[in-house]
Amino acid sequence: MSLFGAISISASGMDAQRIRAELVTENLANADTTRTPQGGPYKRKDAVFGASPVQGSFADTLSELAAGPGVGVTVSRITIDQSDPERRYLPGHPDADPQGYVAFPRINPAEEMVDLMSASRGYQANVAAISSVKDMIARSIDLFR
Repeated sequence: MSLFGAISISASGMDAQRIRAELVTENLANADTTRTPQGGPYKRKDAVFGASPVQGSFADTLSELAAGPGVGVTVSRITIDQSDPERRYLPGHPDADPQGYVAFPRINPAEEMVDLMSASRGYQANVAAISSVKDMIARSIDLFR
């Protein structure tokens, strides 16, 4: 794999972690949303990562076919939590059922923050990998001078 292929793989990882972080922040923002346009409380979303071939130039593709294709990261699907909502007794709430219970999303803020930190660290790791490849390219150019 070429150095530019390594950059493409890290860039795909950065994009996947960005999507994951967006979903986590959406979950945190809607932790108390009891009514959505679809009806009922907000449902937690999570990203499922998968492998995808990295797109590059024709020369990169030709050399990778000889050595094996570079594989990047993609969000293969977004899952929606199908568990029953958390029910809290709040009889004065506008969304309360006849018994006085309100359905809230089953979102744990501490778990979401851990997921957000994990996405941030994954993003940082890909940035560090790109920075290392950039340094290798710069040193290679210096050797040819």
